[in-house]
Amino acid sequence: MVSSKVTVLQDSRRDLTLPVFTPEVKGLGGQHLNQVYLSDSSSPSSCSSTRPLLLRVSAAFFAGIFVCLALVAQYASSNQSCLPFSLFPALLPTHVGTPEWHEYPPAEPTNAFPSMFPSNVGYPGPTQAGAEPGVAATAPAYPLHSGSVNLVPPTNLSRDFDIFRSWGSLSPWYSIKRGRFGVDSSPEVPDTCRITAVHLLHRHGARYPADFSKGTGPGGFASKLNTYAENATATGPLSFLNDWTYKLGNEGLTPFGRSQLYDLGVSMRMRYGFLLKNFSETSTLPVFRTESQTRMLNSAQHFALGFFGYPLEGQYQQQIMIEAKGFNNTLAPYRCCANNDVPHRGYRGEPYADAWKALYLRDAVPRLQTYIDGLELNIEDVYAMQELCAFETVALGYSKFCELFTEEEWEGFDYSYDLNLWYGVAWGSPVARGEGIGYVQELVSRLTQMPIETHNSSTNATLHNALTFPFGHSLYVDATHEVVVLNVLTALNLSSFAAMGPLPTDHIPKQRTFRTAEIAPFATNVQFQLLSCSTEHDPQIRVIVNDGVVPLDNLKGCPEHPHGMCSIHAFVDAQKENIRTTDWDFVCNADWIIPDGWETTMGYPPI
Repeated sequence: MVSSKVTVLQDSRRDLTLPVFTPEVKGLGGQHLNQVYLSDSSSPSSCSSTRPLLLRVSAAFFAGIFVCLALVAQYASSNQSCLPFSLFPALLPTHVGTPEWHEYPPAEPTNAFPSMFPSNVGYPGPTQAGAEPGVAATAPAYPLHSGSVNLVPPTNLSRDFDIFRSWGSLSPWYSIKRGRFGVDSSPEVPDTCRITAVHLLHRHGARYPADFSKGTGPGGFASKLNTYAENATATGPLSFLNDWTYKLGNEGLTPFGRSQLYDLGVSMRMRYGFLLKNFSETSTLPVFRTESQTRMLNSAQHFALGFFGYPLEGQYQQQIMIEAKGFNNTLAPYRCCANNDVPHRGYRGEPYADAWKALYLRDAVPRLQTYIDGLELNIEDVYAMQELCAFETVALGYSKFCELFTEEEWEGFDYSYDLNLWYGVAWGSPVARGEGIGYVQELVSRLTQMPIETHNSSTNATLHNALTFPFGHSLYVDATHEVVVLNVLTALNLSSFAAMGPLPTDHIPKQRTFRTAEIAPFATNVQFQLLSCSTEHDPQIRVIVNDGVVPLDNLKGCPEHPHGMCSIHAFVDAQKENIRTTDWDFVCNADWIIPDGWETTMGYPPI
């Protein structure tokens, strides 16, 4: 706890009485710390003739500061201050577990004079753009993405273990190993083909966790720690909790998350920049889509900045679709699907994940409990510590929480996210296919250059016009959430990810085909590559998830292919069948019941 006492310091030579704030701190370990920020030393000085004057000046200076600090503390809510900057937060220690948030930029900077700092002063020098890059079309190999630049791993794990790939959907995206999804091919164009267009669907970058005030997850653990801080003592590997504060914001992009989307934009420009020639030839601009949530819009903007470079004006058009209840939106279909909010119909993965948490963390709870007195840990607390490791790392670059767990426990954490999302929004969810089918309708509409005849799902007819939903473009980019990426992959019937069937809650299946760290991490991306090949009669399509080629041979009319290709005509016919057999109104509005023990691998409710 933090309290303050007032110590009166008196200069007997001038009868100057100064109020001095002395913070009294009770840390998580129960220790007290008193500091006096002003003292009058009586030690001899060689400058005795000037000492009284110097002391008076010094005393007056510090008196002004501490009076101002008192005013800052008293009038903080009204933003009044007698200093050009605030010293009070720097001097007053923060209570253990409390939020520590730094607002930037300042609302009213005192030195902001835009006219003195113009963005363009002329004299640019000679410049001529070169040819557009096209690594995916010209290079003999494909550039791989490691995903963890600027992040520091813990030191207690073996070098062969990559913790950054063990956080489920909280992992940063990385290039999947060739053949991981069942096709021994990589994303560069096959020798006999050329890329004619790309449709890109990607997730936002690394973000802060959900609202601190909800009292669950990382924020909930911080609140609990704050509540018991006065009587609790941490030692050993948990000793850092004695002065730990909660430094995570709410749901917005982290600096690392911004860099992820910028890097993704650069990467896609290097791979597919040559497609922009089509826009130059037709005097048109690309239209990219995103949603209105801050992290979604920021992700789209940072992607565009990486892809096009600064300034963005005149290089593309950004469509922002409203994400809120009452608005149809294929990139946020859960907002208009009523059953998504019905318990045991919509997001139903938590009970499965909870059962697994109780199993894989059963040894971690008592182990960590030995290092903290005065606060009783439970499964959710320890799980929140693992989430704090992931969230703090992608927000702050490093986290002490990562050192608390074994490799096996990190594998368990990774699998908990698989369970949550498999049963919540993917093949094990009764609403996943319905929620993803709207984007499939849009994909088919773009591929066939035919308008959607009947808007009977999450599609928004108002936005389907020649300006905001154009046909014939060689590049489309849509930004969404990981849950929607999984909805779409489910609706496309890409069943290779569901090959092992329902996921068990008592063990991790060996060689599992569904891993959210691989298909739904931060900044995950799905590339729909369109190709023209001299060895194929029809135009071809490939689906590439995080640089891993996905087999399409389970779709009717799509043969097994060494490069994962399928005729666009056959692919479209298969997706039209998926659309025909997916009843959005039934999935999202009907009053169906899930029987006890019922499971699915089709992402569809019981009929």
